[in-house]
Order: sequence, then C-alpha cells, then structure tokens
Amino acid sequence: MRFLTPIAAVIMVCGAIANASAQGEPRPCPGNPDALGLARTVEVDTTGGPGFGFEQYKANDFLVQKEVVLTFDDGPWPVNTRLVLDALAHHCVKATFFPIGKHALWHPEILKEVAAAGHTIGGHTWSHANLGRLKGDKAIAEIEKGFSAVKLALGAPPAPFFRFPFLQDPKELLTYLASRNIAVFSHDLDSFDFKMRKPEDVIKSVMSKLERKGKGIILMHDFQQATAKAAPALLDELKAKGYRVVHMQPKNPVTTIAQWDDAARSEIKGLAQDRPTSSVVHTIESSPPATAAVKTVPTK
Repeated sequence: MRFLTPIAAVIMVCGAIANASAQGEPRPCPGNPDALGLARTVEVDTTGGPGFGFEQYKANDFLVQKEVVLTFDDGPWPVNTRLVLDALAHHCVKATFFPIGKHALWHPEILKEVAAAGHTIGGHTWSHANLGRLKGDKAIAEIEKGFSAVKLALGAPPAPFFRFPFLQDPKELLTYLASRNIAVFSHDLDSFDFKMRKPEDVIKSVMSKLERKGKGIILMHDFQQATAKAAPALLDELKAKGYRVVHMQPKNPVTTIAQWDDAARSEIKGLAQDRPTSSVVHTIESSPPATAAVKTVPTK
C-alpha cells in the first residue's frame, strides 16, 4: 500500500450524527420531511497522507453498505455550483468540493457560499494540470499554489484533502503529500459526468454503478451543467433507493506555505482581467457609441 495508514488511526466518527446513524435515522431536515439527510460525519486525521477511494487506494474502507460520500471537482463555477448547493441544502446533506485554484480566485464569492453551507473544501491544483506530466518544482507549485488560492478565496485555510486531476498520482508526489500531511482522494465510482450533456445520463451512470458496488465515494463535477441540473433528482433517487450520505471532515486544516500564498496573491489582478464571463448570457444588441456634439462654424 502506498503511504496509507490503518483506518482506525485516520477516521473517527463525530458526535451526535453518529448516534443518529446508529439508529438508522438521519437528522431532521427543516422544510423537507422526505430529505435524504446526513447519516453521519467522520473526522479524518490526515497525518502521513492517507488515501481514500478504492479505485486507487485500498487501505482505508470506512463505509458500510448503502453509504456514499458525495464529491465535486473543478468548481466553483457560476450557476452550476449554486444549483448543486441548492440541491444539497434541500436534502440537508454535505459534500466535499475539490476546487481549482484559478476558479477559486475567479469566483471567491461562490466558494465562500460552499464553505458557509458547511461543506468540506480541499484542493485540486492551481490550473487542473496533469501532474503525471510535470516534474519536481512545477508539480509541487501546482499543488501548493492551488491550496493557497483556495485559502485566499475563502479567507481561511481549506481541508488537507487533495484530488489529482485525471487521477494521475506519481509516486514522488504521493510521498510529498504524505510529508505535508495531506490526504489523497480517488473514488469508488466515477460518474464520467464530464462526458454527458443530459442530466438523466448522469443519474443513470451514478445509480447503475452504485447498484453494483453498494456503496462508495462518488466523483462528480460541480463545473458540469448536466451534473448541476441532475443533482436534485439524483438526491431524490438516492433517498428512494435507501442510500445514506456520510460527510468527511479533517481533524485539522491544511497549513499553506507563505511562498505560495504570495504567488497566489500576485495572480489576483491578472486573473480579474482574464475572468470568464457567464456562458449563458450573450449580447444580441448594443447601442452605438455616443458621439460628441460637433459645433458647426459657418464658412465665409
């Protein structure tokens, strides 16, 4: 096993939510008596960089049958992230978000909404670079600058939870993350929602794989419009099929590095200029530019 610690050392069930789970009764959800609800919260000691998600890391299995962890990558993003947040709030469930550093600084107001709703926020590199193709300092810069950007956007350090873009996890970077006490996340089932345009296809992908596996960490993307639109019905379906949501929280936040905090801070002005505008709003007509009044002087 690669840089993983025994499950008893890294997972602790937290407080009152654990008691509700033991009785099979999620906490009540105000305004939605039929909500999926949160079954339990687990606290993760990230010392030594434990890995989660059986696709790549097989040491830490803490879910029982019919339990799922909801995770979302690549945000925050206008419209889509907020649709996901609304769906999660309606069902009173919590998720883990892995934002891209650039996106965090483009849309800090959205990322703050994610945090305010009680979700866990980790890191997913600065620019979604494939770390399987980068070496040494360039790869480390992607990781650290990503965490620093998220911290800058939030005004507080995020969780020491990291997911490799494209799930490309070179051994030397796993060693580095372990030295930084940052947990690594893969998945138990991948929705492949980035390939889909229809919400019903996202739901079918997730539910069909869950029926085979019975439980697991689900990989989705709040960046994707199809996923955002699918979220309400997907949560309804999870409830109907008897699944329960588990929320993962860190024992301690990540400690960012001053060098990379400064590097992320230096990007803000340039990113503001490059920040993409809404993809759903397009100018169809504009007024001609105003022209200054011209004083006519009669000729002689």
